[in-house]
Amino acid sequence: MPESLLHHFDWITSPVGWAALATLVVLEVVLGIDNLIFISILTNKLPKHQQARARRLGISAALIMRLLLLATISFIVQLTQPVFTLFGHAFSWRDLILIAGGLFLVWKATKEIHHTVDVDDDKSNMVGETLQLSMAAAIFQILLLDIVFSIDSIITAVGMTDEIAIMYIAVIAAVSVMMVAAAPLASFIEKNPTIVMLALGFLLMIGMTLIADGMGYHVPKGYIYAAMGFSALVEGLNMLTRRKKAKRQKQGNETR
Repeated sequence: MPESLLHHFDWITSPVGWAALATLVVLEVVLGIDNLIFISILTNKLPKHQQARARRLGISAALIMRLLLLATISFIVQLTQPVFTLFGHAFSWRDLILIAGGLFLVWKATKEIHHTVDVDDDKSNMVGETLQLSMAAAIFQILLLDIVFSIDSIITAVGMTDEIAIMYIAVIAAVSVMMVAAAPLASFIEKNPTIVMLALGFLLMIGMTLIADGMGYHVPKGYIYAAMGFSALVEGLNMLTRRKKAKRQKQGNETR
């Protein structure tokens, strides 16, 4: 390995370096959950034979986006510098990107919730069959959110450590976890329709959080993920109750 690169790995012999790597990997995985939920919901609207490919493309794009942003850290850091001031708040390019991404998430989640609740409002073609999202449209929407989540992810990494190698390893590890978890998560969402509404609620909350963050009102991520965890626990109990009820009904029908 060239000597110019060796100094990037001095942290290997330091417990502090390994602790920073472990912490950053966990943070990056957690920050990737909302991105993964969005990708899973979106790709489930594609034809079956395109879903796996769209998930791979979406997550691969997220990895490439993050690695490219890491290569321009000096530029990313400048995104936090104020561009203009409005109503007493100094807005940076990061703020504007977060607000735009939050608005897109709120619009997308609201639209999906509307179509889920109002079954008569589904888009149909001339023969009455429900139209599915095209591959190009799905990838485009995934890329839009990849940009938002990637910038937030990289700024978090920059704030956690000064070691570029740690940032690269953490990002690659986190996206690898996303790649492995994508298919099971998409399958779980597809098999449990009520989970779709819960996931859309998560996206709505994340979108509002991004907008608030861009406006200068930082909401601690711990509160958000605690709320998501509690909601997921309640939904899990509801699913367990429904399964037991269905099992009892089945047993009752068999004994008649």
